[in-house]
Amino acid sequence: MPETMLSRIAAGDGAAVAEIVATFGGLVWSIARRLSPTPSDAEDAVQEIFLDVWKSAARFDPAQGSEKVFVTMIARRRLIDRLRRHSLQPASADTQELESIAFAVPGLQGEIAVDAERAAHAVGQLKPDQQRVIALAVLEGLTHSEISAATGMPLGTVKTQMRRGLIELRTLLGMPAPGSSS
Repeated sequence: MPETMLSRIAAGDGAAVAEIVATFGGLVWSIARRLSPTPSDAEDAVQEIFLDVWKSAARFDPAQGSEKVFVTMIARRRLIDRLRRHSLQPASADTQELESIAFAVPGLQGEIAVDAERAAHAVGQLKPDQQRVIALAVLEGLTHSEISAATGMPLGTVKTQMRRGLIELRTLLGMPAPGSSS
């Protein structure tokens, strides 16, 4: 069985701690930022989460799920504890998102299912024409010209709807714009 970052942390490997922070720091930060009232509170939460990961590394069982699921579950528990401790009520959408993480099937399929559900929800918030051209491009694999022919929309309109839809999806999914330093 290959050695994991968490098994190396449990064995006292300091380099593995830096590696796990580098690998999952962005994921933990994005979850913490969404569920924290201020950026400084999110920073504190991230530190607590990685301290918990370090303390709990010996409990990791690769047969139960991936390292990503393990770290995410620790983040989820720590953030719920912080919310309760500070008597903050998270928005229901945030709670639902955390719950979907909690019941994700261990391993890659569960991670993909959570991401796919989130993306599908975001696509559902787009304008109908944007949904249509993105679905034809992504699900059917059609080119802009083929989408134009299939929908009767002018080629320029197809390109505009696609571009605007993708920009809106980035915003809805909290992704940085291409070329930004975020």
